[in-house]
Amino acid sequence: MQKPAPNDAPIHELLRNRWSPRAFADQAIPQEVLRSLFEAARWAPSSFNEQPWAYIVATKEDKVNFEKVLGTLVEFNAGWARSASALAIAVTKLAFTENHTPNRNAQYDTGAATALLSVEATARGLAVHQMAGFDPDSARKTFAIPEGWEPLAAIAIGYPGDPDTLPPKLKERELAPRMRKPIREFVMTGSWGHTAPFAAK
Repeated sequence: MQKPAPNDAPIHELLRNRWSPRAFADQAIPQEVLRSLFEAARWAPSSFNEQPWAYIVATKEDKVNFEKVLGTLVEFNAGWARSASALAIAVTKLAFTENHTPNRNAQYDTGAATALLSVEATARGLAVHQMAGFDPDSARKTFAIPEGWEPLAAIAIGYPGDPDTLPPKLKERELAPRMRKPIREFVMTGSWGHTAPFAAK
């Protein structure tokens, strides 16, 4: 199922078609495709080229580890995410490797890496749904995540599926129109709250 964004200005089709479904098809992701998703993440920009991201990943074929990731999700997300072909947890390193000072851009950079992963997934006919609804402490204990690393988000990856497989309320959300703030609300110039002229339409 495709759900292109109703964009107000021209953007690349990959960006128009990237969205976060909850219905996934029962279809395995080839290993080489998974590798390409994380290769895309690898080439994200980062402060001082620190590359502070790491991902804990489990495919549905790896039942033990898939269930371990699933077990870190809140109940609502676990209900639909179990149909994904792969689950992951994005983790970030909070300090620079060289001097051990805090890296205030670590979360930002890890988000950028996951954004590139999502675009690569879209280019390959896959969908990615990122989730704040998981238990970071559970993830830390379950996967022995070391001190100084912070679990940030859980991620479901798979081929888009049939919304009819979802419970009625989730199906309704799946089929609802996509909505975003207009850029005039968040693109400013001069001082806070003053919309940039090019964004004013």
